[in-house]
Amino acid sequence: MSVYDYKVKAQDGSEVSLSDYKGKVLLIVNTATGCGFTPQYDELQDLYELHQKDGLEILDFPCNQFADQAPGSDEEIHDFCTGRYGITFPQFSKIDVLGENAHPLFRYLSENTKFEGFGKGPMTLILKGVVKKMDKDYKNNGNVKWNFTKFLINRDGEIAGRFEPTADLKDVQAKVEEVL
Repeated sequence: MSVYDYKVKAQDGSEVSLSDYKGKVLLIVNTATGCGFTPQYDELQDLYELHQKDGLEILDFPCNQFADQAPGSDEEIHDFCTGRYGITFPQFSKIDVLGENAHPLFRYLSENTKFEGFGKGPMTLILKGVVKKMDKDYKNNGNVKWNFTKFLINRDGEIAGRFEPTADLKDVQAKVEEVL
């Protein structure tokens, strides 16, 4: 099984098979427009502009499951992201990444990666406290913990890395470049 076995809904409502991305390196991200991590859109767009020509695709999946930080319709979210951050990478319809309504793609990604901590930094302590209230066993499962969790997929559709929202985007870029 690989990410190529999944279909997702585009921002415009059409169905997209991830097999359309065969041979590309993918960075799959669950996002939100009203989160402390939302400014990561700038760095993600920079990464996309730098490496799209090399075969990188960033796949953006808005999610409103974490403190209702992605309110609005798909169109409103898209307008915000393109207007404020100038994103040009593909943005998909809002989805759930946790629980019984979690999209099968994110179930697959969560079940096949491990949470390895939030690292260090000013947001780590805050995030640990918030996440622990939502999931007392958060350290021992691969569930998505918060907005802007990133999954790196190699050209064969295999998971090549997972980055929590607190990960330095320079580390994400370095791993993307290694996989490219």
